Amino acid sequence: IAWEVAQRQKLRTATCASSMIPTISLGDWAIRYLDYAKVKFSRKTYDEKRCVFRRFFQVISPELPVTSLTPGMVLSYLQGQADTRSGYAANKERKNLLAAWNWGIKYLGLPSPNPCLVDRFPEQRQVRYVPPERDFWAVYDQAEGQDAVMLLAYLHLAARRSELFALRWDDVDFSGRRVRLYTRKRRDGTLEFDWLPMTDDLFHALLAHRETATTEWVFPDPTTGKPYQYRLHFMRRLCRRAGVKPFGFHAIRHLTASILAKANVPMVDIQRILRHKNLATTERYIRRLDDLRAALKVLPRSNHPHITHNQAVVVPFSERKKAANSSN
Repeated sequence: IAWEVAQRQKLRTATCASSMIPTISLGDWAIRYLDYAKVKFSRKTYDEKRCVFRRFFQVISPELPVTSLTPGMVLSYLQGQADTRSGYAANKERKNLLAAWNWGIKYLGLPSPNPCLVDRFPEQRQVRYVPPERDFWAVYDQAEGQDAVMLLAYLHLAARRSELFALRWDDVDFSGRRVRLYTRKRRDGTLEFDWLPMTDDLFHALLAHRETATTEWVFPDPTTGKPYQYRLHFMRRLCRRAGVKPFGFHAIRHLTASILAKANVPMVDIQRILRHKNLATTERYIRRLDDLRAALKVLPRSNHPHITHNQAVVVPFSERKKAANSSN
């Protein structure tokens, strides 16, 4: 933040002569792109991009002219991120730098081709943990008041974390029994909304919560009366009290999708509830192992004497060898 302030001061105090210089520094590029990103994207996305530049300028000087940045320099920086963090983290940095430079090409006249267009790094993705339904209710039992209502809303609306943080009472239509959720999860950053119906349980929980509300926000931070920005330790504390494996708000969204799929709700309906533009995104949310298990049953069954059809038995090689010798 201090670096941002300093860069802004430089831009404000620049003379007309300096504005005639045909190139700008990497710091100027970053500041102008972040000004754009602050308006264009969500707070979470903006913070992510700001952190990318902060790390980038710990390795490459922000005073360097944009014309001096080479693919080799970017690759070296990303290699360091891959070594110290992970290939996934390096690729995420690469994506943000690519987008920022492409924006600079379009609006600042930055040189092309994009020097951030370097090879991707191999990734080892972790499988997202989706808690069992009983673990969710164990955590829910540890919550009280507004927090309990919020957890119920996450489960019954399949909401994203930021959507409930920003929820206002104007977005809750009790007469129509529906809730309006806003999101910026679109390519162009447009703020869009969808109406979702309330279940009976959620309707009664929100109605009771409304009677104690003192602000325009449905789930405000009690200390400030304003929306939460982050709740970093909230879910971890509840999980610890409940004695279950830790999970976060977004895992509840996955849990909702899983519950709907197990109830044989059509995939198109699940897509509408999750508010995905692409059905393939919805399908990635849902584990289809049961369907695959049924599909694999069509494979031919073995008549091998060491495999029973009631329970597959793996016979050690030494025993198979003995059996073969005795038969010979």
